[in-house]
Amino acid sequence: MVQSYILKKKILITGNSSRFCNYLKKELNGGNIYYTSSKEFNILNLKQMNKFVKKRKITHLIHLAGLSRPMSMHDSHINKSIDLNIIGTSNVVKVSQLNKIKIIYFSTNYVYPGKKGNYKESDDLNPINNYAWSKLGGESAVQMYSNSLILRLCMTDYPFTHKKAISGAYSSFIYNKYVAMIIPYLLNEKGILNIGGKKREIYQFVKKFGNKSIKKIPLSKVKNFPKDSSIKINRFLKIIRKKKLKKIIL
Repeated sequence: MVQSYILKKKILITGNSSRFCNYLKKELNGGNIYYTSSKEFNILNLKQMNKFVKKRKITHLIHLAGLSRPMSMHDSHINKSIDLNIIGTSNVVKVSQLNKIKIIYFSTNYVYPGKKGNYKESDDLNPINNYAWSKLGGESAVQMYSNSLILRLCMTDYPFTHKKAISGAYSSFIYNKYVAMIIPYLLNEKGILNIGGKKREIYQFVKKFGNKSIKKIPLSKVKNFPKDSSIKINRFLKIIRKKKLKKIIL
């Protein structure tokens, strides 16, 4: 059912080299799906972008490209963070609006204040670090375009890539491979959607779902990290149940 539904669309995905794309390629593939590198679809080159989408008659653009980790990079390379995450995303919106393309934008749950947790999509925003500010900057452009979906993701890599996990901080982590499974079912959704799992201490999440021997690092040792960035996922759960996506582990 999903395959025939997808075949009617021309989908462009930015950020081809990301870990997430390795999983997404298993869920979204075919002659109508275009995974692009920065060479062929440079989000700082409006002319090139516009030419690419027109030639292929793109209907949907899933925007993953940008500067992400380590988060400290957004302190030491502010210009690059602004260029890729704010200006680049704004360019994606411009091209999409011009060509009537649906945008799905990957943001982060770190746009919330990260103090009390259990944030719903309509809650106030107040990022704790430059990475989250850069993603919120991108959100601002996407919000101006009604044919869009903003995903506030509480996502981490599978398998967990670090030797230590933070203790004393709570989140709603979900592994990237499970997020990839649901993306094909979100192509017609609009607005803002929190995506994550159940609220857990980060260290306990990693220990339960991946690495039994993971070591702890106290929250006090980590700079500019939220104490409780957990999110409400009511809308996300409704979609999972409606589409009967039983393989997704929260």
